[in-house]
Amino acid sequence: MTQSTNYGQSWLTRPFTERSTQIFLAVLLGAVALVTFLNLTMPEDSALHVSTYTVTLMGKYLCYALLAVAVDLVWGYLGILSLGHGAFFALGGYAMGMYLMRQIGDRGVYGNPELPDFMVFLNWQELPWYWYGFDMAWFAFLMVLLAPGILAFIFGYLAFRSRVTGVYLSIITQALTFALMLAFFRNEMGFGGNNGLTDFMDILGFDLRTDGARLGLFVASGIALAIGYLICRAIVGSKLGRVSVACRDAEARTRFIGYRVERIQLFVFVVSAMLAGVAGALYVPQVGIINPSEFSPLFSIEVVVWVALGGRATLYGAVIGALIVNYAKTVFTGVMPDAWLFALGALFVLVTVFLPKGIAGLLAGLTQKKASTDKSVAGTAQEAGV
Repeated sequence: MTQSTNYGQSWLTRPFTERSTQIFLAVLLGAVALVTFLNLTMPEDSALHVSTYTVTLMGKYLCYALLAVAVDLVWGYLGILSLGHGAFFALGGYAMGMYLMRQIGDRGVYGNPELPDFMVFLNWQELPWYWYGFDMAWFAFLMVLLAPGILAFIFGYLAFRSRVTGVYLSIITQALTFALMLAFFRNEMGFGGNNGLTDFMDILGFDLRTDGARLGLFVASGIALAIGYLICRAIVGSKLGRVSVACRDAEARTRFIGYRVERIQLFVFVVSAMLAGVAGALYVPQVGIINPSEFSPLFSIEVVVWVALGGRATLYGAVIGALIVNYAKTVFTGVMPDAWLFALGALFVLVTVFLPKGIAGLLAGLTQKKASTDKSVAGTAQEAGV
């Protein structure tokens, strides 16, 4: 019994003892603290001042980084190339959007205390049953986890039980998110149709239009990314993580020695979907809108590009890839909006050919080379009697 407890404590606390995790958390939380300090203390005319617009943009990047970590968990360590994680991201976003819409109350254009403006415009007579409870924050936040989690469980149970793998599984995940996109475009679904959910005002009683609320959401996004990263590190550093890698590299052999591969795949897939849902929930109040375009298969493919660029099966590499690509997207869509997708595709091809392990792999290689050189120099000096 004691052995089991000690093992449980070790895999939970192991991420805090890893040097890579310590560096990642220090850089992440340090950057969040620095941006917060510069936003609050520096005058607006100072070169060191970080504007609220920049804070919001950074908060959006952090949400994307959490989504990339979720994708890397299933792709990098389980070998499942999901092209549908945009669906889990969007479901978490819609759950948060429904809560924010209910907070508007009678302050909407039509002044209806129960029905959102788009429902009044479409002549809905009563609130749909699936909107009940979203006026309460705890229920909405629970749905942020449960909505993508339940969908991932149902989909994963059917797919993994049927032993659908490889490119077939990738195509099915893409079909899933495309089907959801078409469904949410319909006004009859009760989610705002093409326009989606927007015109949010409050969250937990705080005015979303204030600088303080924007900064609070940025800090919350940074903390969520840190917690999500630690959860993933705890999983991949545990026995479950080692078995997941075995499933990735030799699924048939792992089954042969007695492991229930489908259960392992299902658990990790559901955890990943929930993390994607949290990312979507934090994303929506910062950008101010959620619509069916978030279900676009192109978006899910773009997330895979982030992970590939940063470095698959590293977690921190996924964060690096998400930040670099989205910053580049912000810059280059203003310079060459029509050519951005071509540039993104070219970037993916170049990384695949010249950096198969991504930026994280390149950094790891340089570190190992430096350590090897230092060791060689030290050995030579010792032989020379220096």
